[in-house]
Amino acid sequence: MKILRSLLFNFFLYLGIVVVFLIAVPALFLPTKITLLFGKFLGHYVVFTVKIFLGTEVEFKGIHNIPKNEKYFVASAHQSMFETFALQSVLNYPVFILKKELLKIPLFGLYLKKIKSIEITRDTVTKDNLGFFDKVANIIKNEDRPLLIFPQGTRINFDEKVPFKKGVGRIYEALNVACVPVALNSGKVWPKKGMIKHPGKITVSFLEKINPGLSREDFTKELENKIYKEIENIS
Repeated sequence: MKILRSLLFNFFLYLGIVVVFLIAVPALFLPTKITLLFGKFLGHYVVFTVKIFLGTEVEFKGIHNIPKNEKYFVASAHQSMFETFALQSVLNYPVFILKKELLKIPLFGLYLKKIKSIEITRDTVTKDNLGFFDKVANIIKNEDRPLLIFPQGTRINFDEKVPFKKGVGRIYEALNVACVPVALNSGKVWPKKGMIKHPGKITVSFLEKINPGLSREDFTKELENKIYKEIENIS
């Protein structure tokens, strides 16, 4: 049964993504606000397919911790593709930081540019490239949308702990706004490797914001502690 559920889920997941993307192509020539609606729809669609085909319960906790009338950014744990889509169903059209290579994919790259995604290269990560962080700060300052980042740098297993990337501290410092940490356990249901998904419950927990004013190091340490502690609680 688990294999059948996984096959049906994977089929309808990718079918839906392809269909939505094809419909979204004409939106490349429309205002950005309209283009962004497709990402939010996909977020709801992914949550729907997880519930229907995997029989998995999805819970979003701590929604009240998302600021309503102030600038902020979101730093989320990253265990599967789930949160890449699902967080868009809750957040106000988040801005993504993503690999520069993705912008080179035909049509898809145009879509990512249209929604003002921020490109990043390995050199940016390994060097103290202050220009990049200034660019991020300027974009977020002029957008009524939160930045969404994954400080672990890549997907990890739900029971794995890795140090957060130093870049998250630099972004916190450059933006000078509150950070909303997000803990989750999506990897228990949707592992980063393999096509087989597992029954269970996915919990996405929005934690109390971390206000600006800390040093890079203290912020990163507090963020890491908050997220990993909550992952233990919900797993």
